[in-house]
Amino acid sequence: MHTVIIGVGGVGGYFGGKISNSSQKVTLVARGNHLQAIQKQGLHIKSIDGDFVAHPYMATDDIKKVEKADLILVCTKSWQVIEAAKLIKPIVHENTIVIPLQNGADNADKLRSVLDQKHVLGGLCKIYSKIEAPGVISHFGHTPEVVFGELDKSKTKRLQKIRKVFDKAGFESTISEDINVEIWSKFMFIATVSGLGALTRATIGEMYKDPEVKEILEQTATEIYEVGKAKGVALPKDIVDRILLFISKQPYDATASTQRDILEGRPSELDNFNGFIVNEGRKLGISTPANTFIYSCLRPMENKARAL
Repeated sequence: MHTVIIGVGGVGGYFGGKISNSSQKVTLVARGNHLQAIQKQGLHIKSIDGDFVAHPYMATDDIKKVEKADLILVCTKSWQVIEAAKLIKPIVHENTIVIPLQNGADNADKLRSVLDQKHVLGGLCKIYSKIEAPGVISHFGHTPEVVFGELDKSKTKRLQKIRKVFDKAGFESTISEDINVEIWSKFMFIATVSGLGALTRATIGEMYKDPEVKEILEQTATEIYEVGKAKGVALPKDIVDRILLFISKQPYDATASTQRDILEGRPSELDNFNGFIVNEGRKLGISTPANTFIYSCLRPMENKARAL
């Protein structure tokens, strides 16, 4: 199996590094100083589970040099998914499998707007990780896991084929019974803590501890639930309570990557998180006051980061 990683940040770097370190064929598509460091000295993974250095089959910024892929993990930011889908078209063969692992509710749809839908599975990951320095990935929280599945809930042989890759790499993976529910559950968590975290400049623990902010967290999650339900996602009725409980169990000082991007003046996934809920709510006739307030307050910072 030839696995290609598109986007070698905290997610792509960690999981791509693990697959490569298990003597499997991996190509990393990266750029800039990060790519140069990987090419010169390998990809260094600093992990709470143990450090290692991965030496992939290839690391490049030129898709023309990449061999056809059996498995492609798209690990860019959600606003880059369509661009990534166009990029990988030349390396997709008849049986190539493409799995998006970034946060967001509609990444598989974005991929399927460019690629034949037969290639695309649903997916997500659970990990706290980031680029610490060029060529260095820091994994600092959560037991790393990839969750994936067929978007139509079918059980296919290729799911087990992918799982063998992940098992050999040595990280947890789960084949989901309903990947759309999994995606929206993860999305509910990350969209709830990201925007409000940027607005309050507080950690997840600080937000949960404050009664008034906790109430806004709950309202934000509830609006996401209502939108998801209206879109036909079979979210359980107690999902908001589950998400709040999950938030309560996160490291007190944890922050979300989108929160960090916003506060550090970088382009973020704001439009794909709270903005997505606001727009879908309007289409569906669902009121989203908490998400609208968060999105509206942060949008000027996003425009500035993108020089709009």
